[in-house]
Amino acid sequence: MADEKLGSRGQAWFCTTGLPSDVVIEVERMSYHLHKFPLMSKSRKLHLLITEHEKEEDDDGEIEEEELHHIKLSDFPGGAETFEAAAKFSYGVKIELTAWTAAPLRCAAEYLEMTEDFSEDNLISRTDRFIAQSVLRNIRDSIKTLKSCENLMPLAEDLGIPQHCVDAIAAKASASPDLNSLFGWPIRERTDPKAILWNGIEVGGRRKSEIRQPEPWFEDLTMLSLPIYKRVIAAMKARDLNPEAIEGSLISYAKSSIPGLSRSSRKRAGAAATPPLSSETEQRELLEIIITNLTSEKSSSLITTQFLFGLLRTANILRSPAASRSALEKKIGAQLENATLDDLLMPSYSYLVDMLYDVECVDRIVGYFVERQEGTSAIIHAEEVVGSPHSENTAMIAVGKLMDGYLAEIASDANLKADKFCDLALSLPDHARVYDDGLYRATDLYLKMTDEMPQ
Repeated sequence: MADEKLGSRGQAWFCTTGLPSDVVIEVERMSYHLHKFPLMSKSRKLHLLITEHEKEEDDDGEIEEEELHHIKLSDFPGGAETFEAAAKFSYGVKIELTAWTAAPLRCAAEYLEMTEDFSEDNLISRTDRFIAQSVLRNIRDSIKTLKSCENLMPLAEDLGIPQHCVDAIAAKASASPDLNSLFGWPIRERTDPKAILWNGIEVGGRRKSEIRQPEPWFEDLTMLSLPIYKRVIAAMKARDLNPEAIEGSLISYAKSSIPGLSRSSRKRAGAAATPPLSSETEQRELLEIIITNLTSEKSSSLITTQFLFGLLRTANILRSPAASRSALEKKIGAQLENATLDDLLMPSYSYLVDMLYDVECVDRIVGYFVERQEGTSAIIHAEEVVGSPHSENTAMIAVGKLMDGYLAEIASDANLKADKFCDLALSLPDHARVYDDGLYRATDLYLKMTDEMPQ
């Protein structure tokens, strides 16, 4: 049957074969004027419904002819568009399976009972084969199909489609020989460490000699809803995936999902793959996931100090648990030498404090930095390492300059108490400053401000 014989008119869809339609099927707001034989030959469910309707006809001859086979399919998986594709398949029209349409059509086939024992090479086996042999072999296609499952629950879950996709994503990620491959550089793909089975069909990796083109799948993961994304992260962790890969994925997802996470991202053009998380509860949950999955030691190069400060600002706005904020402050303290003055100038979100900036938070971060530096220095001295100036001295001097600039910036805050200014000024050891000019300048600015205040 040619495609031009299938078409829609407003809210109705017709199959014009020269024969009058003898069945009308309603899906959502669309009415499909079809023929019972093609549908009954492929779908056990429609076969039973139409047969039942014909039996009612025999019992009551007063039924109007056009109403004889009027069937309404409520809650049809995938909606009207998916039913249209399934109807075309029943008529023998070639349909295109893609990563986006495979799961909806598989669920539709299950709903319509389009099984192999009812009709050879039916829609269930056709979609199963496509998912196993095409979708699950490609990480980006697996992500797209996983996304398409979100509106097909719980049927998609009962069929195991989301879990197969999650496993395939984790397997493909863990099969990458190095982290560079995760960020788009061409690699030689290895065979997957664990075979994935889809209804008895083995889904393995490609040949070792095959070269894979760059695939920015980190960004693709940002389209997933938070519950589904959590499953992907859990699967990656279960395969002992490189922590940097998990951190990199978390960064991408956080930047696309939490509005205003980084100051630079507010100016970036282009929409994210998925809208920002709508509720504060979801944003707070995502923050907890990120914090939990950050490595306990000093972060990799992927987790910048700027990003950590963005997380901390968001945590403060959302009133995240104190333990979570403390964990972020400690992470920042471990790499404070990489921070900028703009990072430190965090607004105060406390209703109990009149100061413009959150100096208490900065004071704690500096304390964590000093504590870590002193611990590192003690280890180095214990091992009697000799050579060029130690990196902790360089970091301490960098933070000294940073704090001098910070003190000068907050000196104009009329609500900054003298004892708090002194605490910040003395928070670093003497060797943090080669010269005290910056500290003197900040102190001078603060004293001028206090002299100008009305008594």
